[in-house]
Amino acid sequence: MADTAHDELDCLVIGGGPAGLTAAIYLARYRRRVVVIDSRESRAALIPESHNYPGFASGVSGKTLLALLTSQAETYGVSILHDRVESLQRSGGAFSARSPSGEVFAKRVLLATGLVDRTLEIPGLRPAIAKGLVRYCPICDGYEASGQRIAVLGPADIACNKALFLRTYSRCVTLLASDGKPAGDKVCGELADAGVRLPSAHVVGFEHQDSQIVAMMSDGSREDFDVVYPVLGCDVRSELAEALGARHNEVGCIEVDASQRSSVEGLYAAGDVVSDLHQIAVGTGHAAIAATKIHNSLPRNFC
Repeated sequence: MADTAHDELDCLVIGGGPAGLTAAIYLARYRRRVVVIDSRESRAALIPESHNYPGFASGVSGKTLLALLTSQAETYGVSILHDRVESLQRSGGAFSARSPSGEVFAKRVLLATGLVDRTLEIPGLRPAIAKGLVRYCPICDGYEASGQRIAVLGPADIACNKALFLRTYSRCVTLLASDGKPAGDKVCGELADAGVRLPSAHVVGFEHQDSQIVAMMSDGSREDFDVVYPVLGCDVRSELAEALGARHNEVGCIEVDASQRSSVEGLYAAGDVVSDLHQIAVGTGHAAIAATKIHNSLPRNFC
């Protein structure tokens, strides 16, 4: 790790998901000194297979995509350190980032720290996530659920919109309430008009049987599905930016301009940490824009 001002990086990238790795590739190809610090908790790693990312018509798993991007970054000499940045400070026009392994100094910082999906401690839910029976992004893979028995899990008033979106792909969509609270009249009407089922009982557990997931309901009944989409909210990993005083919205997303610059000079952000459209293509687009702006903001680096 860099530990003196003499070893100051052009840019430190915090987060090694698709956005962070793409930014590092761009910066390295601009012949900039860049290091990635990654805690190995990328949301992309949970994707069993995506057919929504351009160039992979046959599908690609999140882990495979991350491995490909990592290999490409390392081809250009990018160091990827597996650690967690615990604090980020700015002084004298530069940044210092502290982790258990030491301290890194950089002229610019790009945050690509993403988010964490919230979950519920419902029996059987976590094992079903590991088996790919629970998916989080209908924009990414709703098409692959066409004609299947789809369940949407969450508070009815909040999960309604995702259930209506998934009705685009299947006539068999059920909203499974995650609590015993009744849905409002407006929501009930919208669901009924769209042909989305809303059982009166709420879900209390899940079982998985081969390629199916079974919801156990509070009235003792059982409901069989091919896939479940939770709508439980998320926590944006924007704490490092907030500690520096960066502006953010009500859900914690960092506010950036068209060049991915935050309100803190020299601090950029890309991917899910700035956007509620949680798409890999969006994050990598942010990364390309941010990396190019970072390169152009630094002194010329003639060979």
